[in-house]
Amino acid sequence: MVDEQLGRDGRRGHEPERGAGRWDDGLIARRAAERTAVAEEAPREPTEEDAMPPLGGSYGGPLRNRLDALHELVGLSRTRVESEALAEAGRVLDEAAARQRLSSRHTVIALAGATGSGKSTLFNALAGVPVSETGLRRPTTSAPIALSWSEGAAGLLDRLAVPSRLRRRPLAGGAADAELQGLVLVDLPDHDSAVTAHRDQVDRVLGLVDAVIWVVDPEKYADAALHERYLRPLAGHAEVTFVVLNQIDRLGTEAADLVLDDLRRLLDEDGVALGEHGEPGATVLALSALTGEGVPELRELVARFVQERTAPERRLAADIDAAAARLRPAYVADGRPGLDERSRDAFTDRLAVAVGAQAAGEAAERVWRRGAIRACGTPWLRLYRWYERQRAHGSTDPHLAAPVEDELTARQRVEQAVRIVSDEASRGLPTPWAQAVREAAARGAEGLPEALDELTVSLGDPAARPPRPAWWPAAVLTQAVMTLLQIFGALWLVAQIVGVVEPGLLPPVLVMLGGIIGGPLVEWACEGAVKGPARRYGQEAERRLREAAAACGRARVLDPVAAELVRYREVREQYATVVGTRPSAAARVVGGSRSGTRRLGATRTGVRGR
Repeated sequence: MVDEQLGRDGRRGHEPERGAGRWDDGLIARRAAERTAVAEEAPREPTEEDAMPPLGGSYGGPLRNRLDALHELVGLSRTRVESEALAEAGRVLDEAAARQRLSSRHTVIALAGATGSGKSTLFNALAGVPVSETGLRRPTTSAPIALSWSEGAAGLLDRLAVPSRLRRRPLAGGAADAELQGLVLVDLPDHDSAVTAHRDQVDRVLGLVDAVIWVVDPEKYADAALHERYLRPLAGHAEVTFVVLNQIDRLGTEAADLVLDDLRRLLDEDGVALGEHGEPGATVLALSALTGEGVPELRELVARFVQERTAPERRLAADIDAAAARLRPAYVADGRPGLDERSRDAFTDRLAVAVGAQAAGEAAERVWRRGAIRACGTPWLRLYRWYERQRAHGSTDPHLAAPVEDELTARQRVEQAVRIVSDEASRGLPTPWAQAVREAAARGAEGLPEALDELTVSLGDPAARPPRPAWWPAAVLTQAVMTLLQIFGALWLVAQIVGVVEPGLLPPVLVMLGGIIGGPLVEWACEGAVKGPARRYGQEAERRLREAAAACGRARVLDPVAAELVRYREVREQYATVVGTRPSAAARVVGGSRSGTRRLGATRTGVRGR
């Protein structure tokens, strides 16, 4: 075994002191330089390192799309969703960027387990030589120890904060080690260590490695701390998880099968998918690191897993799944939220009532009709109506007084309209987006009553000076003629009575009767003719006021609410892309051609059939 750090320290020991001459000014140094130049010019046989992909890499395909969607999702949600909910998504993005900059030809696998599970013994068995300290003293492993089968993993180990003095290289092991090229195995402290710093190191490293091998023993395989703190929360990372039942040399064959069956049952209850029958999931097998039984099978499975070079992407995909699951309450609605035409029309109707659009239209219609009656009515009827108005105006009867509308009524109606439309728009939305919709509606409602008042004033009172149709002068003239006929007939009759003119009762009576009958007929004809134009004038006045109020309400309330709903639909689409459908990874079936693993393995069917 070669200590990489010691090699660097050894070279550092031969460096000259500061101020000494250059080392290449001697004959030996020049010959060494010449040999180096010749070696660089001479062709060499390609090595396995040359066949590996370069350092770093790029995520492609669905994973790239999911990362981009997660980035957009976080950006669109910063002002709507609490930062604590987005913290995990931000961490996943940071870790994805950090892992992408590092070696893509290495797979970092952590070896984790409880005190006394034989984790360090298995670490040494995989290395082929004693690397990690083993013994009865607990805890034995106090800091992560890294074992790298190839060069170029320094950046990954720096990211894991593994000290240089604890970085190891295995001894050359022939074809077996060649299959493990690219593997970086990290022996972690005990996850149930009494030392808090050890547990913190385990939690930190487990969040950074590409895969993990959990080592359990027949006594602690059902430990609640292991299942509740690690296996259950990391159930979505089953494709990058190995669960190894160690120390089966302490059990008989039947007892080992029973313990392995129970371990699979517990994993199934934790939600960990098991990679059996061609399905992707966690690898579960039994072995004895002390006797070596089952260790070759584990090496073969790990070698195949490392050569696939998909562990970083699988781990990242699982991290994205976990982040998406935590964010689900912030993005998934119960129904189909939004504002339909019925809600918009109802909001417009409520604003129209608040500004009195219908009352203004009815008043304009009444004024039009009253003006027509005044212009075309008989003078005697107008005189009578004037008398009635004067008597009503001077009366102190409270029942005859016109009701005065409270000034706050319009404001309350506007506030009620805004509250109803915001509730309808936010119904079914996740809590952050429902709150954003309500806040947008509340901001728009702050100056809406005043804006509607100014709008009403700017439009003017449609009942103040209604227009007159072209036929009104002719009707007025006709009514005047009827009045003159009445006066002329009356004077003619009086003149006959006085004796100024010759007596003849019938002509003056007919003239006066024609004026008396013609006056009301002209008034009734005008009243009938004015109904249609008056109604249209009132409807036009109501329409203009309604449209103006609707435009004001739309600009101040509906458009901001719609903008929030559009933003929610955008983030909902991005969230759907983040959730996505993960490409099915190659299934790792425990066993293969090894009879020992087949003997120790147990299918789910076997477990459930017991």
